[in-house]
Amino acid sequence: MRILVTANSAWNIVNFRRPVVEALRTAGHSVTILAPTDDSVGEVERIGCQFISLTMNIKGLNPIDDLRLLHEFRSVFKRESPQVILSYTIKNNIFGALAAKMLRIPFIPNVTGLGTAFLSGSVLQALVEQLYRVAFVGLPVIFFQNTDDRNLFLQRKLITKEQGHLLSGSGINLQHFLPAAFPPRRSPPTFLMISRVLKDKGVIEFVEAARRVRQDFPRPRFQLLGSIDSENRSAIAKETVMNWHREGVIEYLGHQRDVRPFIAAAHCVVLPSYREGAPRTLIEAASMGRPVITTNVPGCRSVVEKDVTGLLCEARSGESLYVACRQFLEMPFDAQVSMGKAGREKMVREFDETLIVSAYQNAIKLLTEDFVSASSVQHSGLE
Repeated sequence: MRILVTANSAWNIVNFRRPVVEALRTAGHSVTILAPTDDSVGEVERIGCQFISLTMNIKGLNPIDDLRLLHEFRSVFKRESPQVILSYTIKNNIFGALAAKMLRIPFIPNVTGLGTAFLSGSVLQALVEQLYRVAFVGLPVIFFQNTDDRNLFLQRKLITKEQGHLLSGSGINLQHFLPAAFPPRRSPPTFLMISRVLKDKGVIEFVEAARRVRQDFPRPRFQLLGSIDSENRSAIAKETVMNWHREGVIEYLGHQRDVRPFIAAAHCVVLPSYREGAPRTLIEAASMGRPVITTNVPGCRSVVEKDVTGLLCEARSGESLYVACRQFLEMPFDAQVSMGKAGREKMVREFDETLIVSAYQNAIKLLTEDFVSASSVQHSGLE
């Protein structure tokens, strides 16, 4: 089969969608990646995929830019003639779906997050909702990465109950992210945040909590690992980050291709995000046997069993995150280790990438064999 996969960056495909892409290649399918060009294009090609560069403005809605994007999707889809299209990220889902329906090509979107526009409570939110409603009508399978997002789409009548199906995030390669020995009892407690350096990810709150904790406990280290995404409207300036680093409140580790050594060296992985689909960094951390601290918001709470695999705090509150960090520091060492082990067990039960691959294989089979009635999808085992 000819399968096309699209997202808002090649990096997104390599880091989050690779298990599905590799499984499709192993099954003998031809896979084409359609995404904006970045440093991950070479890796896309190394795993055996054709790459097509997509021109898109990922910031906000602009009628002219988005009409051009719709036209580009339609042109590429018509030229490549894929038998099915898999899509991730907001604009690819919306405008890709519209283009695919024009050409009657089966289209399977994955709602990996809602974005700030959807949650703004403004006229822009109403516009985005209407775009989703029009784009998704009639699609047999729409994947969601957490129950909150699916329920919100149902409440807003953007989808029907039969369309929405749950996945456990993007899945995790349990053999790649193996449990790592816990850092020694006497080593300085290390809190690691792995994220793009954005306000919406809770970076400001992480720094505020670090200041408070270090006033009470001089030994803990707070590390921030991730790229500074200047194109995002929620971006934090590089100079601000480097000032924090020079001040010593955090250690900025920059972008790293392999996060495993840093997770292994940490006692706890932190993500105080405002909202997520299913945060990959927390799944990776738990798979390696590390406790996590994250916010009690959609997406984040779905990958944590409160007080068993990690701790929850309130979003947009450096004070609440400080309390959670302090609670972790005051836990007995053995309890910290046990919390990490419980996280690994949860990942094995619920987040093994083979579960996600199987769901996609079932969905592709249904759509390409014309089993697209609501009843056939509902009884396919995708849930």
